[in-house]
Amino acid sequence: MLKCRTVWRKLAPLAKSSSTLCRQNVRRAGLNNGRTPVCVPAAHMSSGPVGGGGDNLKYALLVGAVSVGGLVYAVVTMKSDQKRYEQRIEELSTRPQKTSTKPTALKKSLTFFFLFFVFPVADSTPVSLKLPAHAPYLLIGGGTASFAAARSIRARDPGAKVLIVTDEPDLPYMRPPLSKELWFSDDPAVTDTLRFKQWNGKERSIYFQPPSFYIRPEDLDGAENGGVAVLNNRKVVYMDVRGNKVKLDDDTEISYDKCLIATGGIPRNLQLIERAGEEVMKRTTLFRKIEDFKSLDKVSRNVKSVTIIGGGFLGSELACALGRRSTESGLEVIQMFPEKGNMGKVLPEYLSNWTTEKVKKEGVKVLTEALVKSVTCKDDQLEIKLKDGRVVTTDHIVAAVGLEPNVDLAKSAGLEVDSDFGGYRVNAELQARSNIWVAGDAACFYDIRLGRRRVEHHDHAVVSGRLAGENMTGASKPYWHQSMFWSDLGPDVGYEAIGIVDSSLPTVGVFAKATAKDTPKAATEMSGTGIRSESETEDTAVSPVASDTPSPAAENKDDFGKGVIFYLRDKVVVGIILWNVFNRMPIARKIIKDGEEHADLNEVAKLFNIHED
Repeated sequence: MLKCRTVWRKLAPLAKSSSTLCRQNVRRAGLNNGRTPVCVPAAHMSSGPVGGGGDNLKYALLVGAVSVGGLVYAVVTMKSDQKRYEQRIEELSTRPQKTSTKPTALKKSLTFFFLFFVFPVADSTPVSLKLPAHAPYLLIGGGTASFAAARSIRARDPGAKVLIVTDEPDLPYMRPPLSKELWFSDDPAVTDTLRFKQWNGKERSIYFQPPSFYIRPEDLDGAENGGVAVLNNRKVVYMDVRGNKVKLDDDTEISYDKCLIATGGIPRNLQLIERAGEEVMKRTTLFRKIEDFKSLDKVSRNVKSVTIIGGGFLGSELACALGRRSTESGLEVIQMFPEKGNMGKVLPEYLSNWTTEKVKKEGVKVLTEALVKSVTCKDDQLEIKLKDGRVVTTDHIVAAVGLEPNVDLAKSAGLEVDSDFGGYRVNAELQARSNIWVAGDAACFYDIRLGRRRVEHHDHAVVSGRLAGENMTGASKPYWHQSMFWSDLGPDVGYEAIGIVDSSLPTVGVFAKATAKDTPKAATEMSGTGIRSESETEDTAVSPVASDTPSPAAENKDDFGKGVIFYLRDKVVVGIILWNVFNRMPIARKIIKDGEEHADLNEVAKLFNIHED
C-alpha cells in the first residue's frame, strides 16, 4: 500500500499540470464566454495556429500517454509487491502462531485488495474444456471402425481434422484380446498395462496407438497439419441431419462436414436376469469393454464359482480362458447354453460335439441343452433354475448371449433401421444419408454375393471403417470385401471363417490329421502376425493350385485335427471354416467370390493343402 501511495505522489503533479493546460486551452477557444461551443473543423485539428487545435491534440496525447504509462507502472509494481507479499506470508506461516487475530485480519485485507483491485480481470468461474464448435470429420464411437476410418481419412487427406466422440474413458483399442490373449498373460499387472503376448511371442498393447498419436480436442481448431482428437466420456444424443450438427449429453453442439456413425453394439442380457433384482444384476457381467475385463478378472480371483451363459464365440472363449485359471486357483467354471454343443449355431453337430469335449478338457463343466427358467439370490449365492429341473449354484454370472446394434441416433437423424438384421441400412458405399456413413457392427450393408447382412467381427470393423473413411474423402468405392473372423479356444485350437456360416445350412467337411504346426500358436509364430485379420485384409488370392497329394481316408473319423468345412446354399459355397488351417483365407475368399457350383468339394479342399505335412 505504501508503494501505491508513492506512485500516486509521482503521477499527481503531471496530471495536475495537464489538467491546468487543458483549462487554459478551453478558455482560449472561447468556451467560457456563454456561447454555444462550435465543433472545430476536422482540418483545424492538424498542427497550425487556428483555434489552438494542434495544442489540444498534443495535450490530449500527453495526458493519455501519462495515464497509460502510470497504469502500466502501477500494475507491474503491484505484481512485484504481491510476490513479496506471498513470500512474507509464507515466511510468517512457518513461525509459531500467536493468539492475536491481527495477522489474519491483515492477510484477509491484503488478499481482498489484490483479488479485486490489482487483478480485476480474473474470472472466478471454473475453467471448462473448450471443445471445437466444428469438426470437418466427426466420428461417433471410439472403437475399431472409427479408428480405421480416422487412419484412412488422414492417409487420403493429410491435413484433415478428425474428432472422435466416445462415451468410453479409453482411447481406441481392439476388443478381441479381451476374451483371448489377455487371459493367458503371465503378467500379474496385465489389467493395468493391458499389454499381452500374442501367440507368436511378440508383445503389444491393446491400444491401436499411444496417447502421443492424438491431439487434444481443444487444440484441433488451431492444428496447422490437422490431426486426430478423441473426446472421451461424451455421448452424442441428438443428430440434426439438415443442420449438419450433433448435440452431446452435456448440451454441447458440434457441427460437421462429414460424419461417421460407428456406435457398435450393446451386450444383450436375459430378461429374467434383468427382472431378478438389483442383487442379481450386481453379480452379473455383460462382457464388452476394458472395464468388463478388469471387473471379471478381479471377480474370478475372489469367488469360488463363475457360470457363463452362452455357447457362442465369446462364451466359449471366456469359458476356456477361465477354465485354465481354474487348474491353478480351484475356481469352478460352468458353461451352459441351449444348443447341443459349443458353437452349435455355427459348427455342424459333429464338430460342435468334438469342440465341447475339448472345452471340458480345459477344466470347464459344460451343461448342454440348458434353458434358464429363473435366477435368484439365496444365501449369498445365485441360484439358477433350468427348465428341465436342474439347479446350479454359483457366485457370479457372465451373460454372453449376443449383441444388440446401437441405433439410438436413428430417430433423431431419420435413418432407416433394418427390421431383419438390425443396424442402420446403408448403400454399397456404406452411406446412410448425405454426408453420413455407417461402419462396423451398426452397419447393415448389401453384399453383392450373399445379400443384405450385418457382421459383428473385428475384421469387418477394420475393413468397413477403412472404406467409409475413404468414401468420406471422395473415393466413392463400393463395399465388396468378404470379411473374416476367427476364434481361438486357447493356443492349440483355432479356426477362421468367412461368409455365411450357419449350422442350419448343408455342410461338407474335409479333414486331415493335424501336425504340431497346425495350431494358432504355431501359425502365428511362422507368419509373424498376431491379430490375424489385420494381415488377412491386405491379401488377395491368386488362382490357387491344388495339391497333387491324394486325400487319405481318416483312420479315426472322430479326430478333427484340421480341415475345411464348406457351407452350401443352392449347391453354391456361401461360407467356409478353416479348422486349424491358417494363412489360407485369400483362397476361401476367392471361392466365395467366384460363386460357382462344385461337383466334388474334396477336390476344392486340396486348394488349401491340408494333406501336406
